[in-house]
Amino acid sequence: MEVKGGGLGDAFRITGKHISLALLVLVLTTLLLLDWERNPFIYTHIPTQHGSDTLLPPPASFHHHPNNSTESMEPAEVKTEITDGNSENGTASVETKVCNYAKGRWVADSRPPLYPVQCKYIQRNWACRLTNRTDFSYEGYRWKSIDCKMPEFESSHFLERMKNKIVAFIGDSLSREQFQSMMCMLTGGQESSDVEDVAENYGFLQFLRNGAIHHHGWAYRFRTTNTTVLHSWSARLCDREPINATDPNTLYAMHLDRQPSFIRENIDQINVLVLNTAHHWSKQMVNMDKEVMYVNGAPVQDRNLNNIENAKIFKVNNIVKWLDSKLALNPSLQVFFRTTSPRHFFKGDWNAGGSCDNTVPMTRGSEVLQEESIDKVVAGAVEGTRVKLLDITALSDLRDEAHISHYGKKANDCLHWCLPGVPDTWNELLGAQL
Repeated sequence: MEVKGGGLGDAFRITGKHISLALLVLVLTTLLLLDWERNPFIYTHIPTQHGSDTLLPPPASFHHHPNNSTESMEPAEVKTEITDGNSENGTASVETKVCNYAKGRWVADSRPPLYPVQCKYIQRNWACRLTNRTDFSYEGYRWKSIDCKMPEFESSHFLERMKNKIVAFIGDSLSREQFQSMMCMLTGGQESSDVEDVAENYGFLQFLRNGAIHHHGWAYRFRTTNTTVLHSWSARLCDREPINATDPNTLYAMHLDRQPSFIRENIDQINVLVLNTAHHWSKQMVNMDKEVMYVNGAPVQDRNLNNIENAKIFKVNNIVKWLDSKLALNPSLQVFFRTTSPRHFFKGDWNAGGSCDNTVPMTRGSEVLQEESIDKVVAGAVEGTRVKLLDITALSDLRDEAHISHYGKKANDCLHWCLPGVPDTWNELLGAQL
């Protein structure tokens, strides 16, 4: 009986080929799927009906410290939705990448300052055009961020964003300069019936026996938007109280671990808080103010903490930690810690013949290229917290020609700035980061 070839054996051979081919396709498909899961956007390209290409957004990048990110982007902030795979309902979390506005350069700008020198909110000796200074080239520069486009400061836009809110500047006289700059920027330096003095509402006014008024702070409300902008003096950000209230010559306890009473009492009403502390942390200044450093309700005994620089570091970390706990409970609050405003005393300190006579801009360079702040104390304190860094140190350090100097007074002031001037840039950075 003849048995013909093919039949069942051929059927198995054909089936084996099919199986091998199917396995190959399965392996390739699996590899493609795995690669797509790792980077799905390489393969996502959807042509539109109008001939242009619509690309899905690139995958999100994660930054451990979003406040200090120097990622280049326009506009200033880009919110990227990231689906949490562990979430039962698939709700997307939102990460915000924030530009590093402190990295950039000073560029020549022919536009006039943001407000005239006659602005009523400027302390007269800070208005350099009202002194015997004759060179005002320091006014002809604006800060330009390298990493991202910094929006133009618009007073109406700022006030609308701050509608029904309180913006507080708390710190030393450099904080007061920033506050005065902000008031001039918001009003354009013009008188307006819309602006109401509400300092008395905050207990800032003390009426002296001779009828004079002593200011503990300033506060103004813009009636149209119900926006309040204020400055409260607290040079070292410590609670301060007399050790013996009945003794007119008493020393004062400076509590390193207690926050200033104004902040404690008003933190739940403030919406934007801008802090600074730096130049009053010297043994000479503490002694001049008749203060004794306290911790846990008692004079400091620790030798390391008695070092004034260590005490400053302790205070900065202490208040940042406290504010971070408040931010966790109050999502409508934003806190900025401004870094140190640099001094420029050359050939001696403020009390040893130091001066700042240079009037030529940019003699020390015009760019800031480093990623990290040069104020390590403040930058280290806010790292990993909800408190944001308002980094102005390096960019201000390039502007040694923009101080009050000796104009209009006998002593050299190489600490405070001419207004209009460098503090306007601080507020432009603040407005951009808000």
